[in-house]
Amino acid sequence: MEGPQTTNHKLRLIFMGTPEFAVASLDALLSAGYNVIAVVTAPDKPAGRGMKLNESAVKKYAVEKKLNILQPEKLKTPEFINELKSLKADLQIVVAFRMLPEIVWDMPPMGTINLHGSLLPQYRGAAPINWAIINGEKETGVTTFKLQHEIDTGNILLSEKIPINENETAGELHDKMKIIGADLLVKTVEGIANNTLKEVPQPSMVNGELPVDHSPLTIDHSLKHAPKIFTETCKIDWNKSVEEVHNLIRGLSPFPGAFTYFDNKILKIFRSGKEETATAVAAGNYETDKKTYLWFAGANGYIYLKEIQLEGKKKMMIEDFLRGYRMPS
Repeated sequence: MEGPQTTNHKLRLIFMGTPEFAVASLDALLSAGYNVIAVVTAPDKPAGRGMKLNESAVKKYAVEKKLNILQPEKLKTPEFINELKSLKADLQIVVAFRMLPEIVWDMPPMGTINLHGSLLPQYRGAAPINWAIINGEKETGVTTFKLQHEIDTGNILLSEKIPINENETAGELHDKMKIIGADLLVKTVEGIANNTLKEVPQPSMVNGELPVDHSPLTIDHSLKHAPKIFTETCKIDWNKSVEEVHNLIRGLSPFPGAFTYFDNKILKIFRSGKEETATAVAAGNYETDKKTYLWFAGANGYIYLKEIQLEGKKKMMIEDFLRGYRMPS
């Protein structure tokens, strides 16, 4: 039988990744029989009350599979560079890892490929899953591309669209995307090994807009970016539409969580419902029957709280919260 067993498995692959999102891709490559000669992941970090060293999700998986593991503090040290060179990799694969210096990504003869959680060139940056939902997109996707100097700008290899459901959270999209992305990555490696993939340069912006003929992607609006999420991003502005607030809540769920203030405490909201209607209540005010519902007024309706976490309390459904919390008078 022709396929990965005859050609691709001769490739010497180095995999670079850290969080749980990357584990699915590493598992898919190993399940397909690829020769992963080393895994590069973040150093162990002290965490928790006892400051016990915490291993990355990728390291835990790599240990289980008895893979060669590298954990450099810095990616430009002569020791790490020499170790990479000695491995003589044909191809490097990056999934949710640090930004690589050119001496690293340009080392293998077949280059370095990256899996990104958006339909590039849209949503370049650190948080593409979050921002796609925050901005109310109806679809997103995954893209594999060759690394080059500017972040997330290299030639596209393959991409696949993923629909975003109306109430889907970032966590749910993440779990769906990691599987679809892992499959796309395996197809990409196979295509590179068999020399059947054509690299497609990403379009550049012209006066702030994408050119019309930016095949193969069908995007006809300005580039949207996916910068790192900061605390100020997470604070709910109740003067915005309920659609915008609802999208912010699900785009930041389960982490880091959109928040507001309730009873002089931080209230994180992880799931919500929305109703567009005329309100007689000022934006940011709330109403509750103290038993089954708690809602806040937005600019054009209400946001119903479904799953929350009040400062100092555990995460819970709104009915459970109301049942046990003494509401302010």
